[in-house]
Amino acid sequence: MRHFGHIAPEVRQRLFFQEPCEFDADSPARLLAAALGATLYSPATRPRLADDIVKLAAHGVVSMVLCLEDSIGDEDVPAAEENLVRQFTDLAARPDVELPLLFIRVRVPEQIPDLVRRMGPAVRLLSGFVMPKFTEESGTPFLEALVAAEAASGHRLFGMPVLESPELLYRESRVETLEGISRAVDKYRDRVLALRLGVTDFCSSYGLRRASDMTAYDVQIVANVIGDVVNMLGRADGTGFTVTGPVWEYFRVQERMFKPQLRRSPFLEGQAEELREALIEHAMDGLLREIALDQANGLLGKTCIHPTHVLPVHALSVVSHEEFCDAQDILRPERGGGGVLRSAYTNKMNEVKPHRAWAERTMLRAEIFGVAREDVGFVELLAAGIPG
Repeated sequence: MRHFGHIAPEVRQRLFFQEPCEFDADSPARLLAAALGATLYSPATRPRLADDIVKLAAHGVVSMVLCLEDSIGDEDVPAAEENLVRQFTDLAARPDVELPLLFIRVRVPEQIPDLVRRMGPAVRLLSGFVMPKFTEESGTPFLEALVAAEAASGHRLFGMPVLESPELLYRESRVETLEGISRAVDKYRDRVLALRLGVTDFCSSYGLRRASDMTAYDVQIVANVIGDVVNMLGRADGTGFTVTGPVWEYFRVQERMFKPQLRRSPFLEGQAEELREALIEHAMDGLLREIALDQANGLLGKTCIHPTHVLPVHALSVVSHEEFCDAQDILRPERGGGGVLRSAYTNKMNEVKPHRAWAERTMLRAEIFGVAREDVGFVELLAAGIPG
């Protein structure tokens, strides 16, 4: 699979200076963690889940979470588990079908070895499990169960802890909770693919819900938690993990209080005013702003609950030609001693040592999501990726 692999090769050649690389479920963990992109959640109860997965993969989805937790009722869990086993068996019987990375969000650790056993050979299609309300105390049993299931099946499995517990939100217990989470995930570093933020649960602790024209960063208690999570768990010194962006809850706006947040000029230049209006109508202007703020705050990828959210996440993950030139210049071997240089676009200072970690992350993103041509922006990427 590859990002933007669903669009025609000749269109990709027109859009990309460097096309996104190919990867699969057996690729190195570092690559997969960055390649998750827009991770689409789906209830595990869907009766045609196998067909849905194949269809979504054909439209650019590269990672999915099949949920046995909050998205379904307590009474539906046994039937949902049976449905998952049946749907994975169905997918395993389809030859030469391209699938996204597939994860299951479980409720309790015991579900992990049980589902792996029940899936039998079809477990080869599973990339891992999402672990809810993760703390050191509650999360360690999930990771232990994951390791045991991997050993029993002989199939590589990853865990993605969700950081969403009240102990993490409350100021008086946050640092201690983060230190515990850090110990737990560091012990199982080879099995932890990424850390996911559960912002909806954070907001629920205070009876809050952000509106469609606000981002998670406008809710200060949430923004503070995101900052502390990145501070302790997302460092670029080799100790950190990929931390993904929070879910965007909206997909259509009934009424808005504030002005749309998408400037008109990029869309006029690309003759895409209709696209701009459609994005605003479906609350995508808020989503686009939140994605930009995710990236500015050290997050990569995003939890999504609607297929229309996938393309904006991927389009804004593409590295611009200007970013690529800056990163390339900073990482040149002859720059190893440091120093300052004027950017290739002659509009900024590139300081080699302080900007090196940024450049390395940018080049990894360039490998996965590609580099846009000099005259291509996110509007063209969005327009090209929308099914005709």
